[in-house]
Amino acid sequence: MAKRWLLKSEPEVYPFAKLVADGETTWDGVRNPQARNNLGAMAVGDLVFFYHSHDKEVVGVAKVTKTAFPDPTADDPRWLAVGLAAVEALPAPVSLDAIKADPALRELQLVTHSRLSVMPVAATQWARIEALARDAARGSAKGARPSEGRPERGRKRSAQRGEAERS
Repeated sequence: MAKRWLLKSEPEVYPFAKLVADGETTWDGVRNPQARNNLGAMAVGDLVFFYHSHDKEVVGVAKVTKTAFPDPTADDPRWLAVGLAAVEALPAPVSLDAIKADPALRELQLVTHSRLSVMPVAATQWARIEALARDAARGSAKGARPSEGRPERGRKRSAQRGEAERS
């Protein structure tokens, strides 16, 4: 069975809308050993939640298109990258506050290991986040905003959001 993951990205650096526009990308630049090991465990076809770190919300789904290979942006061949393609935007973003408020997600690594940029997601956690997105799209989820399915539309982006998250 395919595994499920969550990847973090700063939306002002590489938003989900850019992945949708690009169709496919190389997910590189990860410099944390645990996150690197998680990239190494990914398989073609695995699904990935796309998380905007500064907005603190899960916004879309992608899939792994190429297993781990040496990161072309690194001088050290131990650092890894994977191929990634957009699948779809969530019906509505799911905020970190909504995730933290949900007892079913208390063990999600996004909550327990907040600095990790690449993490596994259990099937039950995946299903719960999808349910929160559907509920938010209907306007009934607490802490999640309704959306047109395109998280970047209609939102101002500040060019200066503070320091970039370090993996």
